[in-house]
Amino acid sequence: MAADGAPSARTAPRPPSGPAQAQVCPRPGALAPGWPLIWLLAGFPLWWALGIGYFAFWVFAVPMAVELVRRHRGPGLRLPPGFGLWALFLLWAVAGLALIGAVPPGTLADSGGLLGALARVISYLSVTVILLYVGNLSRRELPDLVVARALGWLCLATVAGGLLGMLAPAFEFTSPMELLLPGPIAADEYVRALVHPEAAQIMNVLGYESARPKAPWEFTNTWGYMLSLLLIWLVIGWVRAGRGWRRWTGAVAVALAVAPVVTSLNRALWAGLALSVAFAVVVLARRGRVAAAGACVLLVAAALAAVVASPLMSTLRERADNPHSDGGRAATSAAAREAAAASPVLGWGTTRDMAGSSQSIAIGKSPECPACGNPTIGNNGQFWLLLISTGWVGTALFLGFFARVVWRYRRDVSLVGGGALLTILLLFWYMFFYVALTAPLAVCMIATALLWRRATEPGAVPAATVGGDTA
Repeated sequence: MAADGAPSARTAPRPPSGPAQAQVCPRPGALAPGWPLIWLLAGFPLWWALGIGYFAFWVFAVPMAVELVRRHRGPGLRLPPGFGLWALFLLWAVAGLALIGAVPPGTLADSGGLLGALARVISYLSVTVILLYVGNLSRRELPDLVVARALGWLCLATVAGGLLGMLAPAFEFTSPMELLLPGPIAADEYVRALVHPEAAQIMNVLGYESARPKAPWEFTNTWGYMLSLLLIWLVIGWVRAGRGWRRWTGAVAVALAVAPVVTSLNRALWAGLALSVAFAVVVLARRGRVAAAGACVLLVAAALAAVVASPLMSTLRERADNPHSDGGRAATSAAAREAAAASPVLGWGTTRDMAGSSQSIAIGKSPECPACGNPTIGNNGQFWLLLISTGWVGTALFLGFFARVVWRYRRDVSLVGGGALLTILLLFWYMFFYVALTAPLAVCMIATALLWRRATEPGAVPAATVGGDTA
């Protein structure tokens, strides 16, 4: 087993001829390599409509794991650099389950559920399988451009869902999964968000009820997180490396995404997109493509000018005047730090509900005010979730793995490599505002796998060159 990412004698790239090629080509009647990943991404609108969108990553991790076992028995399985950190994090997440029955200071007793904790562990295991699956497929079997275009397709679905949330915010329907669940479970607020397809969340953020797009994801924050990550791959796979209808479709989708981005009211998303543009400009400048960097800046300036001149500008002003969730976020973040201070090694296994509210410990949920108080600690960002569920040690292991990936592959400024680096770097921004489980973390794992296998298979397949950019 090559833990440092270097291919072993059994897994080193082979020339595309002779008996070794038979191991790359699928058997007659067999599915093509990489099919679970492509079906997961390309079919996601269907999985969402069926009510299993959130669980699709679990479902498709099963055939990925089976394929890994079948193809890479024994020492044939390769592991990415730093995987020991991630493996320790998984052990930490499991070990923390022993503390679910404990009550951290300032929290409600019995507010930490075992089912939610197990669901998070399953999600961590699922994205681990996705990482290993993509990383152990050669670039000849599953080309980088195929992955980029599959992620770009998912971005198109996310943009379409955003527009649907704007134009038909009341759109919803009962999914088959919802019909199969027992009534009390289907009626649970959190479960309903996972299995009940809706175009938007209706929320009072601006002082009045407004629609914030979320389709085809569970929450509007997840929609914003995913759009930010997937736009990278839409630009790479459809705009830069595309031709004809694909390039025009990608370009139009990027332009259309502006409106739902603004109406989502997601300030972290707005900042994340600005950081993405800054990263792209820096990478282009490093590669000596000064003209392309300048064009990128001009396009962004034109988009901002269009927003300023449109009715969307009033939405931006209203959002700036209505911080809305700032107080609650600050309170739950402080509560997560206090919980981690009380159990810094293992954390508490899962989330907890605060006693009271951000205003007073005496303000909590009641029959007269079911929405008052008792916010969930850890639901306001991956960092805070890690703190309360795995402590400072688990948080360090999680972040250390991705930090090592970024540092090791920091010099990969190719089209795909730069996009993968940006995807992972955005994790360090959004972790203070959005929870990464499950879809955003899966995309980060795919990006990690692309960087890892590009470093271990240089020149394995002819790279796609578009306008001087090597994919």
